[in-house]
Amino acid sequence: MKKFNSREENYWRNTLLLFILIAVTVTLIVWFLPRNDSQQYRYDVNKPWMYGSYIAKFDFPIYKTDEAIKNEQDSLTAIFQPYFNYDNEVERKQINNFVDDFKAGIPGLPHEYKSIIYDRLHRLYQAGIISMPQFNQVYKDSTTLIRVVSGKEATSTQINCVYSTLSAYEALLNDEKLAPHRTILQKCNLNNYIEPNLIYDKARSVGELNDLLSGIPLASGMVMSGQRIVDRGDIVDEHTYRVLYSLEKEMKRRRDINDELSSTIVGQIIFVTILVLFFTIYLILFRRDYFDKPRSITMLYTLITLFPIVVSLMMEHNLFSVYIIPFAIAPIFTRVFMDSRTAFITHVVLILICAAAVRYQYEFIIVQLIAGLTAIYSLRELSRRAQVFKTAILVTISSAVTYFALQLMQYNYMTALDKDMYYHFIINGVLLLLAYPLMYIIETTFGFTSNVTLFELANTNKGLLRDLSEIAPGTFQHSFTVGNLASEIANKIEANSLLVRTGALYHDIGKMANPVFFTENQAGVNPHDNMSCQESARIVIGHVTDGIKMAEKENIPNIIKNFILTHHGRGMAKYFYIKYKNEHPNEEVDTEPFTYPGPNPFTREQAILMMADAVEAASRSLHEYTEESISELVNRIIDNQVSEGYFHECPITFYDIAQAKLVLIERLKAIYHTRIKYPELNKKEEKDKKKKKRRRP
Repeated sequence: MKKFNSREENYWRNTLLLFILIAVTVTLIVWFLPRNDSQQYRYDVNKPWMYGSYIAKFDFPIYKTDEAIKNEQDSLTAIFQPYFNYDNEVERKQINNFVDDFKAGIPGLPHEYKSIIYDRLHRLYQAGIISMPQFNQVYKDSTTLIRVVSGKEATSTQINCVYSTLSAYEALLNDEKLAPHRTILQKCNLNNYIEPNLIYDKARSVGELNDLLSGIPLASGMVMSGQRIVDRGDIVDEHTYRVLYSLEKEMKRRRDINDELSSTIVGQIIFVTILVLFFTIYLILFRRDYFDKPRSITMLYTLITLFPIVVSLMMEHNLFSVYIIPFAIAPIFTRVFMDSRTAFITHVVLILICAAAVRYQYEFIIVQLIAGLTAIYSLRELSRRAQVFKTAILVTISSAVTYFALQLMQYNYMTALDKDMYYHFIINGVLLLLAYPLMYIIETTFGFTSNVTLFELANTNKGLLRDLSEIAPGTFQHSFTVGNLASEIANKIEANSLLVRTGALYHDIGKMANPVFFTENQAGVNPHDNMSCQESARIVIGHVTDGIKMAEKENIPNIIKNFILTHHGRGMAKYFYIKYKNEHPNEEVDTEPFTYPGPNPFTREQAILMMADAVEAASRSLHEYTEESISELVNRIIDNQVSEGYFHECPITFYDIAQAKLVLIERLKAIYHTRIKYPELNKKEEKDKKKKKRRRP
């Protein structure tokens, strides 16, 4: 009853976590999807209209584009005449200051020069003086006009007819009568008496300019109700684009925007939820085992969440073309770490969700589906860096060819083809090369082990395997042989041969701690002869825990460490147990000191290793290597493992076990070169042959 309650509790807990995962995925995707508060039509200039014939249902104006309105505004702004107020008090004040400061005349010059300067200052102020920053801001060319307001009158004046404070000072010194005495006049600081008397009227200028700009008509024509706007297959030109743009703008104005946005969000929630639910149902029906691996499920839902978010952000901010995003990375990762069918389903769901955020969904879906299929087909098994490069090239070519075919179906002439898209496909292929370095991050984050990592771990020329070959050569040879046997079985029953071979190479690394205590490393002297059975069992069993410590120190993946733990399961060191029991017949023996820590195998590959390891070790003790002896040994050992329940917790079948027996028997016969037993010649027949030979002449 307790076991049933625990199982039911786990079921409801996993179901709750799955619903939370679905809810979080849908929420994040919908949160970032772009909101369109206009009708969902996708169109662009020089592109065909992908929908049916569209008839105007009401009258609406043809609005000018923002660019056209901006050009008209710039044109009006360029000819606008800003207002400047003429201030009479500035001239009076500054000339009076000049007269007061030079009552005795200009030092070094005749007295009449005072009157000349007085007259020239008066002329400058009559023309008008503007501050230098304001003058530079207004001045565009010599024909620019300004409006000079004096009293109630406003007069248009060319900007080159008035002065800035700097040009007024230069004009004073360059006067034909004053120029010969420029050096003396510069010492008088005459610029102190030059001050702007044309003051910019910001409020009036801005108000007049706004009134002028507001008079620009926003429309350039009308579309009447019932008028055909565009038909399926028509190329959208500039005029049609403005008409469609105007239609959406008018519909936006007529609608209640809040209701529209809420309906858009509801539609997005329904659409994304359907796709995520179908993806989840696929996993439940066909890949239920993934739910026992939380990191696998997390990676899948992360992929179908991350890419739509990236696409939505790019579309929202108009950053780059979405075709540069390497969507094929998702099926590549799923294929490498899981399986092809899940990779395809993941890619389809991901692309369909992303299509809700992009323009021209038809082209996008077709191109990306072909690219994903190409990636899956070309990367069935990742074992070399060159495979990623080849996949990137094939994905780029397939995307370009698919897009080219779609364009040929849409256009009747080659010059209309969009050539810029092919640059995007090239960038996509380059970014796809990031799959290889990103694979390490995926392995670290989600706890996977790729084939590339397994190949690197299986390199016997470095790391723990090299140490094993030097410290315990007999164990190394045993591990190597077990790896070959196990990989043969895995190939036969369609298990992961690379994984089981790598696990076999590492399963006995713990024997390096005490190599001479294991028979394959002994040279005539057995240290167990002088030890108690319990101590011998402790050392032999300890190679499992010692192996785990060594593997953890070298950061060996958990999937390989599990082979170290399970290759003996919860079995016993029977030699020392039976020996101890025979020596103490009247004692009730505790089996725990003679039992390996386990656990028992829980994958097919671990079960294969247990069978291959036990059979290979026992085969060394055979006195005669014949087909009968090898078959009897293999069947006896594996049948004992089955009867003792070592395989109850792993999904291996009786058929798999039977196939494993056949492979082991055939491989051991080849290893030990067994021969058929020749029949002996009957003694009577042999005597008759000898007599016949003697009778011959």
